[in-house]
Order: sequence, then structure tokens, then C-alpha cells
Amino acid sequence: MNHLTSRREFLGSAAALAASLALPRFASAADKPCSVFKGVRIGCITYSYRSMAKTAEETLAALLKDGLSECELMGGPIQLFADIKGGGGKKGEPPPPKPTDDERAAQLVKCRELRKMFNAAGVNIHIEKMGFGGSDEEIDFNFQVAKTLGCVAITTERNEKLAERLAPFADKHKIWVAFHNHTTNYPVMDKNDPILEFGQYIGFNFDVGHYFAGSKGLSPIPVIEKYHKRILSLHLKDRTADGKNLPWGQGQTPIKEILQLIRKEKWTFPADIELEYAIPQGSDAVEEVAKCVQFCKEALA
Repeated sequence: MNHLTSRREFLGSAAALAASLALPRFASAADKPCSVFKGVRIGCITYSYRSMAKTAEETLAALLKDGLSECELMGGPIQLFADIKGGGGKKGEPPPPKPTDDERAAQLVKCRELRKMFNAAGVNIHIEKMGFGGSDEEIDFNFQVAKTLGCVAITTERNEKLAERLAPFADKHKIWVAFHNHTTNYPVMDKNDPILEFGQYIGFNFDVGHYFAGSKGLSPIPVIEKYHKRILSLHLKDRTADGKNLPWGQGQTPIKEILQLIRKEKWTFPADIELEYAIPQGSDAVEEVAKCVQFCKEALA
């Protein structure tokens, strides 16, 4: 898709989806979603909908069905909506030609339309996750995309060399780079994490489930307490100390205690649901994310 599909086209394609995703109409602001519970911003990384939502419209519809007003938006829907080509061609083929200034301007116009569509429905895009590419021009453009979408940060996988390269761009645009951890390479605790020394806009997209599994059962809470000023968002998932991803409440990750700590300390970074456990037969991603949203509500009741 090279441009915004019409509402009629979108509804036609959405009918084929398992969840019959469709963008609702809102009679008033009161009908729009609000997933701020007791002051805690609950959102979702849209990777959670990977099994059923590919376009920006489908992704937004999924968020709305789950009552979410916050999200970390993956690069796929952004690139599809704004016709942003990524990476090189097939193996042995040359990469696509460098976009012209006019093409880049048109892509940013589409990103502005994307933000308007999400915001009009009541959803804030607080972080985006689109690849940086290899050139300075591609890096700078990604920061322009983030700013146009209204994001406070771009998230990517932890890499010290990349942090050093991105820091000047982050300073220029005043957009954070939030480094995401997996089960290894998580924030350092015995001293100040060296990755933060590269720039004032270098921070963390801290995955509490990966940390819990990778550390063999250490609580993520001390990490959050130490680095809360440099945390741009959390990824929430329930894992066991031996690495299993489970439906929320069946694992050992202290999600409830983390949410209650955020409420107590009045921290403002969002906590994003990331659906990684196996979807049960007869359910789908939207239904399972809804269960995670309910878990958060109850934890903060």
C-alpha cells in the first residue's frame, strides 16, 4: 500500500481478518479510549498484534478494541502507510535508489496524517520502532519521523556503538533513543550504565520480563528505581526464572508490584503490554491483550 486506503477499502479488507477489525466512529471525546489507570499509563507495543494487524489502520483498530490510548508503534505500519522503503533489495540486487527531497517531504506528510488519524481516535504514539538504516541521512530521517509522529523516543536493540553514533542526532532533534534489552545485555547495576554516558537523550526501553528471565529471577524493581529518570517505557510480560513466557498471572515476573510502584512514585513513563505467550486456541491477539489490560486495571484498583 503506497498511500492511505479509503475507509471503504479498509473496511473491506478488515472484514477478512479473524477479529474483523474496523475503525469505530466516536460520538464524543468521552467515547475515546483511556488506558491511564490511577495515573499509570498503560499502553501496548503493536508487535503484540503481529498475527492479525499489518496496516496502520488495522493496528489502530486493534488498539481501540482493547481500549488503549497509548502505544509503541512498530516500523512496519509506519513504512507501509508512508511508503518508506527500508533496507536493500533481494540478495544480489542493488538497494533501492535514495529518496529525493520531495519524496522525503511527502513521506513526512503521510506520517503527519498517521499521527492525526491515531490522535483523532484518542491514541498517542509515544515511541516508534523503525530501523535506522546505515547512512546519516537515514538516521536523521528516522528522528524526523519520530518527531512528526509526536514520539518522545525511538526504540532499538541495545548496542553501545550505535548509541555513540545516534547520540548527536538525538541531541539535535531532542528525541530520545530508548535501548531495549533482551535476556542478556540489560542495564548495569553495580555502577552507572556506561551506555548513558554517550548523550543526554540516551535511555532505556526496559523489558522487565526479559530481565527477570535473563537474570534467573532477579526482581526488575531495583533497576527501575535506579534508572527511572532514564527510562522512556517498560515492556511488560510474564516470564518464569527459567525463561517461559506465560499468560499474565501464571508466571513469576512481579508485574503487579511494578505497576503499583509506578503509581506510588508518580512516574510518568508508559508501561507497554507485549504479548509473547502462545495465543490459546479459539482466542486471538486482541482478546489476549484485553486480558493483559484487565490485569493492569486490577493491579492498580
